[in-house]
Amino acid sequence: MNMKAIILFGHGARDARWREPFDRLASLWITQHPDTAVELAFLEMMQPSLEQAVASLSATGATEIVVVPVFFGQGGHLRNDFPVLLESCQKQFPNLRLSATPAVGEDLAVLQAIVDFSARALLP
Repeated sequence: MNMKAIILFGHGARDARWREPFDRLASLWITQHPDTAVELAFLEMMQPSLEQAVASLSATGATEIVVVPVFFGQGGHLRNDFPVLLESCQKQFPNLRLSATPAVGEDLAVLQAIVDFSARALLP
């Protein structure tokens, strides 16, 4: 049986409040897709790490995990650091199928949502 799961992957920050939108994003996922597990993971300064999130989902029976980088663009972290982390996780969990999407900020629908949000700021 193939059990799919999602990891929402962010940069991380020293200020714990920075995580709040990620927690809301995960909550929205759970509400809208209750049959597909979700975990948050962070590149640095916050927990869980990508490896910890993969391990957690693997322990719940996930067989296929899609990592969604919640970054605005494909900067150095996503081009250089992220592939190494993903490859390391794949080696540690060879029975899992790991894949990743592009950065969310590269999706036209996400960009349009930002334009719409900005346009609403101009309304009286």
